[in-house]
Order: sequence, then structure tokens, then C-alpha cells
Amino acid sequence: MELRRGGVGSQAAGRRMDGDSRDGGGGGSKDAGSEDYENLPTGASVSTHMTAGAMAGILEHSVMYPVDSVKTRMQSLSPDPKARYTSIYGALKKIMRTEGFWRPLRGLNVMIMGAGPAHAMYFACYENMKRTLNDVFHHQGNSHLANGIAGSMATLLHDAVMNPAEVVKQRLQMYNSQHRSALGCIGTVWRTEGLGAFYRSYTTQLTMNIPFQSIHFITYEFLQEQVNPRRDYNPQSHIISGGLAGALAAAATTPLDVCKTLLNTQENVALSLANISGRLSGMANAFRTVYQLNGLAGYFKGIQARVIYQIPSTAISWSVYEFFKYFLTKHHLENRTLY
Repeated sequence: MELRRGGVGSQAAGRRMDGDSRDGGGGGSKDAGSEDYENLPTGASVSTHMTAGAMAGILEHSVMYPVDSVKTRMQSLSPDPKARYTSIYGALKKIMRTEGFWRPLRGLNVMIMGAGPAHAMYFACYENMKRTLNDVFHHQGNSHLANGIAGSMATLLHDAVMNPAEVVKQRLQMYNSQHRSALGCIGTVWRTEGLGAFYRSYTTQLTMNIPFQSIHFITYEFLQEQVNPRRDYNPQSHIISGGLAGALAAAATTPLDVCKTLLNTQENVALSLANISGRLSGMANAFRTVYQLNGLAGYFKGIQARVIYQIPSTAISWSVYEFFKYFLTKHHLENRTLY
């Protein structure tokens, strides 16, 4: 059985998915699952995009959280001698042996609480902005400019939710952290540094994530055009495109991520060595401090862990998102057809 949106099945024109027009070639020889996925997402509701996005965010951050913990520590500008690592595997092994088996997961709960709503808004905004801007910029097909702008706009919403969660989880991840729980960390930061501490790195986060997401989305959509031009539901293509897009974006924005980590953690030893009293704020100050302490090499601390983290992270995110978008939309239309 082929499920089609009203009016689409009778037209000989190319099909559209998320604002993209494509040749319908194949004369209906495709199976129903591919037909459903190619035709239906234009009618996908905002709730479908939000649910799929929330599931993608939660699974992505849960699976990759131990590697994220290592990345945070490897970006430390003045690490404790006991917290110097040369590889991700060696770091995880050492952390679990010396600090406890569950130590790499400290802060996971607050990350899950932030990732769900943040990714829900992120993907819903991206899908709707992409479709609207593609109609404006590039009536026939896919516009990379539209994808980049849509990704940037989605980042504004995503980071507004995720920034406080990032502050808390990175402080919990640091070696010899004074915080033992997410609630305890939130209370201490609020009491000693005020509400502004949760958004101290927000401008840096945006400065990093807007180019990151622009590169990420443009690369993902470009690779999809190459390996999956008909935009069928194809898990392998989503995994490959997502992983490569994440790797490129991560490598290009590592210097900004190092600065963001410094602003989030307010690393005491590093600030003392830089003769900074009080709290460090502002991206420009963070850039100067990193260079003062470690030179140009400091901007690329943890790049290996960051890239290794992002490859499976974005692959998981896109494959899970595309699956749930396909499943929920198909399920919704099948139910509607029954009635």
C-alpha cells in the first residue's frame, strides 16, 4: 500500500521532502517504506520533529558521555599531574581504576535533562527554517545557504537550553571536582556566582556552535545529495553523512571549544598561573588566557578526543532522528488512513 499526501499522488511532478524537489524516477517501483519516507515528511508535524529530535539528543549524549568526560579533562590548560592523559582509552581506564567505575558518568543526568528539550527545539526549528528558506533561496532543490542559516537559527534555541547544563556537567567532569551531584553543583554555583554563571560562556558557545552547526548541516546535506540523492530512509547513508559532517565541524571549531571549557570550568590553577583574580569572562579574555598559558597549541588541546567523540555522536544523532521521523510520520499516516 502506498501512502501519499493529498494531491501529491496525482501529480507527475517531482516529489518534495523538507523543501527539496526531486525526480520521482522509478515509476512507482520503489517499496512502500521508501515511498512513505520520501513523500511524507513535508507533512510531518512539529511534534514529530520534536519527539524525534529529543530521542536523538538523549541517545547521542548518553552513549558518548564517557568520551565527553575525557574530552573535558584533556582540554584542561593546567591539569593535575594525576589527570594527564595521552589517549581516550587510557584516560577512561585510569579514571575508572583510580576514581571509581561510574566516575566517567558523573553529570549524565543533568545532560539528559538538557539534551531532550534542547534537541527537540533544535531539529524542529531546523526542519521548518530549512523548508521555508529553501523556498525563498532555491526554489528547485536544496540550498546550502538555507541549510547553514537554518542550522544557525536552530543553534540559538538549542544553546539557550544547553548552556546551563554544559556548565554543570563540565564542572562535575573535572578531575578532583568539589561537586558530587548535579543539584549540589547547581546550588553552589547559584549561591557563589549568581545566575549569570550559567550563561557566562553563552556568547562563546554561540560563537563556536553557529559555525559548527553551519558546517555540520551543510556538510550533512551535501553528503546526502551524493550518497542518498533520492533521500530515502537509508540508515547507512545517515550514519556516514552524520559522522563525516561531525568530524569536519568538530576539528574546525576546536579552538572555540577550548575557550568555552575554560569559561565553564573557571579552572583555578590555570587562572592563577595567568594572574587572573576573580572570574574569567568573555571570549576575547578566554582566547588571550589560552594563548598566554599554552601558546597556539593550547587552542587544539583535546582535538583528538573531540573528533573521536563527534564522529559517532553525530552519526547516532542523525540516524536516530531520521528513524524516529520516518517511524512517527509513517505511523501517523497509517492511522489516519484507517479512519
